[in-house]
Amino acid sequence: MSSALDAGSRCPCSSGDVFGDCCRPLLAGAPAPTAERLMRSRYTAFVVDDADYLLDTWHPTKRPPELSLDDDLSWRRLDVLATEGGGPFDTTGVVEFEAFYRGPDGRGSLHERSRFVKQGREWLYVDGTALASS
Repeated sequence: MSSALDAGSRCPCSSGDVFGDCCRPLLAGAPAPTAERLMRSRYTAFVVDDADYLLDTWHPTKRPPELSLDDDLSWRRLDVLATEGGGPFDTTGVVEFEAFYRGPDGRGSLHERSRFVKQGREWLYVDGTALASS
């Protein structure tokens, strides 16, 4: 994991917690307890350019063979808009979010409904449907 964040920094996922208590343990291999926590940690992986984590948490049937992250994008904020299922006792979940970024062409956002499945103790990202940004 390539990260300039220290454990006491505010976590990029907008949870309100510090990185060391929020996404850092997940990026280091701890299982996410909910689909939302996995989604938040995947957003943080984009912030810190951790392509390996993104691939590792992608369902094997949908995982691309490789992933190149766009160095020209700077991820700025995550808003979780809705969740369906995805709790500790569920096996599927949906998280709707909007992630804001800045790039060479200015500001933008990604608004998506992401699907997750739980296999054993591990939540995995399946796929997402892009929605019109608000």
